[in-house]
Formats: sequence, structure tokens, C-alpha cells
Amino acid sequence: MNEILSVNDINSHYGSSHVLQGVTFELKDKIVAIVGRNGMGKSTLVKVIMGLVPTTSGKTILKGIDITNKKTYQIASLGVGYIPQGRELFPSLSVNEHFQLVTRHNTGKAWNIESIYNLFPNLRKQPNKGAAFLSGGEQQMVAIGRALLVNPSLLIMDEPSEGLAPIMVKSLIETCKQLMSSGISILLVEQNIHVATSLAEELHIMVSGRIVQKVDSETILHDISLRQKLLGVGA
Repeated sequence: MNEILSVNDINSHYGSSHVLQGVTFELKDKIVAIVGRNGMGKSTLVKVIMGLVPTTSGKTILKGIDITNKKTYQIASLGVGYIPQGRELFPSLSVNEHFQLVTRHNTGKAWNIESIYNLFPNLRKQPNKGAAFLSGGEQQMVAIGRALLVNPSLLIMDEPSEGLAPIMVKSLIETCKQLMSSGISILLVEQNIHVATSLAEELHIMVSGRIVQKVDSETILHDISLRQKLLGVGA
């Protein structure tokens, strides 16, 4: 099976701080989940992949194309959708205005504004509502919809469950499963072990800028001492 995404010995620095230290992993099928405590370099990793933070050394390959240090818009044009941590919506723009910013001749494509509203009927009811007045779950729907409008083959999600109520976390998991069944692959960065293990069979554990271990979901769910050691999470 050909790799969708291959990250090879990636290093990245913030000034003199060596944030990513030889990160290597492959996404060959539906999903890769990367988990770890705060400050371990997870968000930096996805920003490096998206061209938002420079790669010091190493390579990122997307379906055979070297995207290392390419511009973010170039990476998006190759079929990569990005949902940043915190969603990064424009508070003064409405739901529909967020989608219109991204839409480029989407008629006839799988993902357009109409299909986003079909995926998220709650947004259809309030297309003119400003992002600042949406709930956390609704804001995440807008962020996911915006990313889908590039018609991605790969969706990068950085802490998508952050700040969501439990019922919205459940909805997020179902949405991700639906997207994977439609043929979209997902690179998931999460602190929420329930979300990660609900979607991925294996987890890549990130500690201090390195992926130190790959663990299957069943093991991490049932081995409390291992979970505490690697993630600082108990029961």
C-alpha cells in the first residue's frame, strides 16, 4: 500500500529551541493518531507539515510529492485540509462567509457549501450567524466544513475535541468516521484518549518532540500504568 503521508526524520526549531527531534511516521490508510501531553510538540508537527513552521531538516512526502517547506496554499491545493487548534475562525464573519472565503469553483465537486450544510444541518439553520455567537460545537463544525471545501484527500485535525461538551465529542467522533468512510484520510492530534482510541487502532505517543512509542488502542485503554507514564492520564 502506498503512503498517503510520510514524515521522515523531521527536525524543527524555534530559535535555539529544538522542538521536533527526528519525528518519523507514515499514514498508509484511514487514520494516524498522535497523542501526548501539552507542550510535547504535537501542534508544531502539524504546522510543519502544513508549511506554517519551517522544517530545519528531514522531509515530508504527500502521495509521492515532496511538500517540505512548501507554502501553505500550495499544500492545501494538493488536497490537504487543516483544522487548527482553537479553530481560528473570524469572529465577525458569518457561517456562510467563512465558507465563501474558501469556495473556489466547487460546483460538481464532492464538497461544496450545499454538501457541508447536508453534513451539518444545524449550520444550515443559521448561515448568517456570526462565528462569535456560535457554540463551541458549532464553531468546530464551521472549522471542519471550511477544511472540507478544499476537497481534501487528507484532513489534518489538531485537538478537535478541545473545549467541546461530551455530546459534541460524540458527534465529532461520528463525523470523523463518516469522513473516513467517504475516502478521506485523517491525521489526528489529540489529548483526549477516548477520541483517539475511538478512531484509531494504533496511537503514536509523542514526548519532548519525539515519537517514542506506537501503542495499540486496546493496550493504552487497559494499561493504566502505561497511560500514566506516557500521557500523565490515569483512569
